[in-house]
This record gives sequence, structure tokens and C-alpha cells, in this order.
Amino acid sequence: MSRIGKKPVPVPQGVTANVDGQVVTAKGPKGELKFVVNDDVLVKLEDGAIAVDPRNESKMARSKWGMSRTQIANILTGVKDGFEKRLEINGVGYRAAMQGKNLQLSLGFSHDVSYEPPTGITITVPKPTEIVVSGIDKQVVGQVAAEIRKYRGPEPYKGKGVKYAGETIVRKEGKKK
Repeated sequence: MSRIGKKPVPVPQGVTANVDGQVVTAKGPKGELKFVVNDDVLVKLEDGAIAVDPRNESKMARSKWGMSRTQIANILTGVKDGFEKRLEINGVGYRAAMQGKNLQLSLGFSHDVSYEPPTGITITVPKPTEIVVSGIDKQVVGQVAAEIRKYRGPEPYKGKGVKYAGETIVRKEGKKK
């Protein structure tokens, strides 16, 4: 029994939601998103909220139930407020800069790394050691942040590399003489 799935998703003010069969569409001030719900889950719009129920009591239907509700809540939040992930860069000579639409990263390689964001994603660099990834789709924002972090993940000895803001790096002790 999904505790999350039981709660209907309230449609925020300023957002219009539409349920057409298995497709949930949300339009808001930031844009429009669609989500195709799994066939094992029943979705209906009632009283300004979207209710999600499993079609049957199979294990698959119950496993998709809470996930579908969360995805719908994320698209409603995304079109209203949007999502953002912050990244920090630590290390001597490590920095980021915007070059047109692309993100230029100096991460200690022999060459700079250039990253072109997908459509719908905005990358800003308020400081040379800080990157902000924002957009309306939570999954894509997280994926872009993970791809940027992957270029030079934080290492455990000095903590150099790209990490999420607020992420703690478990440090290791160096070699002993």
C-alpha cells in the first residue's frame, strides 16, 4: 500500500492540468510538461486535484502507483516554480565560465571541457567556482548536474573536483611515512 500514492496531488494556482486517458499535461508560467502514466495506474482529475489509483492489486501496479503520483507532483511543481541544482568546484585552477550557451570547465585536464546544455535547461555561473543548473523538468535538471559532476567528481584525499552544493565528501587519510 503506497502512502504517497494515496494522497491526491493538488493543482497549484496558476497551473492548468489536464488528464487525457493516460497522459497528464500541465501548463504554467514556466512552460508545459507532459507525463504518460503507466497502464497499470488509473489517473483522474477531480476537485482541483489529480488522484492516482492502481488498476488492480498486482505487484507491478502497486510499484508504479507512488512513482506516478510523485512524477505528476514534480511536473506541476516544475511548470510553476521550476527546479535548480547547485554545483561547487573545488581545486586550484578549477573554474567554470559561460561561453555563449556552452559551459566551459577548466578541471585540470590538458584542455577545457565544453558542455552544451539540452533544450529547456539554463546554466548560469554566478562565481567561477559555482554552477547553477535550472529548468522545469526535475529529471533532466538532475541528469545535467550529474553529467557535469561526472567530468571530475570529488576525490577523497583533497576534495578536489565538482560536487553538489551541500554534499559532504568522506575524506581519506593520506600516505604515512
